Amino acid sequence: MPDVTAKLHQFLRGTSDSTGPSLVPATAMLQRPEGARRYLVAAPSAAMPGKRGLVLVVHGAGASAEQVLGQAFPPSPLSLWLDIAAREQLVVMAPDAGKGGWSDCFASPARIARKDDVAFIGALIDHAVAHLEVDPQRVYLIGVSRGGWMAYAVATALPHKLAAFSVVLAGMPLPGRAREPATPLPALIFGCTADPLICYRGGKPWYALGFAEPVRGIEASVHAWRELAGLPDTPDITHLPKTDPQARTSVTRHMWGQTDGLQVGLYRINGAGHAEPSRLKRYPRFINWLTGLQNADLEVAEAAWDFFRTKRRQTVGNILNASS
Repeated sequence: MPDVTAKLHQFLRGTSDSTGPSLVPATAMLQRPEGARRYLVAAPSAAMPGKRGLVLVVHGAGASAEQVLGQAFPPSPLSLWLDIAAREQLVVMAPDAGKGGWSDCFASPARIARKDDVAFIGALIDHAVAHLEVDPQRVYLIGVSRGGWMAYAVATALPHKLAAFSVVLAGMPLPGRAREPATPLPALIFGCTADPLICYRGGKPWYALGFAEPVRGIEASVHAWRELAGLPDTPDITHLPKTDPQARTSVTRHMWGQTDGLQVGLYRINGAGHAEPSRLKRYPRFINWLTGLQNADLEVAEAAWDFFRTKRRQTVGNILNASS
């Protein structure tokens, strides 16, 4: 009977384990031209001698700031940022798209004029620097799915505010569809080869009909940031060990550049679907039936932090030196 109960729980609820102490996010509001905007914020209570890093976590379509930080069902694997923040003394912010979703990199000028979400995230960064003891040289951004499209938009429009960014399960717009990035940034992209919603090789699913934009492939998106950074063609490749030899998914990591400078990375998650990889935060099985398999060979948030932790905001001179 206990085994049946556990399987039923996994099917309906999934699992949401922790690595240790976790920060508790609070709801806050920020006044913007379009009105009051809501976000969640979690900051360590203990004082520290220096300033803290900031991680902005951007939710996907149909989700919320609460969902991406584990306060609503189903808790996202990105909610592990609250554990990382407690351990590393970081500030975490999760902006909420609100009604109508994000004005992301596919948004029309008219939509952006009504609700400028790039400016909203930029204002959150400024607020954190001014009021939460955040180091402006250590600001990091990660977005999942449509939140990944927001991350591309912010990285393109506000590179001077970021030290690095990461995108999970989202390809860039096709060339000519949106503003192209002009300033290199450290970028880490996670893509799943069997994703039924955001095709790894680009385009769009057949069933999307006229309701979705075609996207650039995951590897083509990585190439765009690698080429902008002037990094060599050949990556360092690591095949991550499998936690379950019988699992139908696996992970290959590709890295270009140096860990403490301009670096671009790709986690290619073979055989997995539209689900952030995680050992601790497992989506319910009924969701996996819709989105595909969820890999358990890495923690997406820990992998992103491992990438972010050595990065500092680049000056113009740093960028030129790193690219030469």
